Amino acid sequence: MKEDCGQHDDGKKKLYIRILIAISAFIFIVLFIILLVWLILRPTKPHFILRDATVYAFNLSAPNLLTSNLQITLFSHNPNGRIGIYYDKLEIYASYHSQQITLPELLPCTYLGHKDNTVWSPVLFGSAVPVAPYLAVSLNQDQMVGTVLINFKVDGRIRWRVGTFVSGKYHLYVNCPAYINFGNKNRGIAVGNAIKYQLIMNCHVDV
Repeated sequence: MKEDCGQHDDGKKKLYIRILIAISAFIFIVLFIILLVWLILRPTKPHFILRDATVYAFNLSAPNLLTSNLQITLFSHNPNGRIGIYYDKLEIYASYHSQQITLPELLPCTYLGHKDNTVWSPVLFGSAVPVAPYLAVSLNQDQMVGTVLINFKVDGRIRWRVGTFVSGKYHLYVNCPAYINFGNKNRGIAVGNAIKYQLIMNCHVDV
């Protein structure tokens, strides 16, 4: 009887081991297929281009309060031939020397198909935003020189689509530098009370 019990236990162990091996092999095959498909498709992060910026207001007043009213044209392109991109909850704002100077504006949720494009034209406001004293000094110096670097930043989430498969959400961060000219260096075009600057600047994209 003891031998029978021992053989029975050994049989159970072998069965468990076979089941464990089968499950591990199945998981490995699925992951390998996903990796293989991913490598074949070669997903490329989207491209962003800042086309222009229209400045309605950009004034620094005492004590270190910055008022901004800007509208930009932002172009996005999906370079992938077999992968679609979902843009989920994208927020855009303007910053100066890494300090946010406008309220975040929510961009419309968008799906970009293969090789597809989209264009956004958000208006960004910042009314009497307090800036650090050293930034106020720097901004005054930049305006006296005639060029101010403003960064337009996009923060949000994207998902990839391959056929009917949709991935989880990935963090998207976009930084678009814009050199705005003032005074004698002003090369913008007057549009009513505003100045429009043609930029065509490539943005840095992290996914």
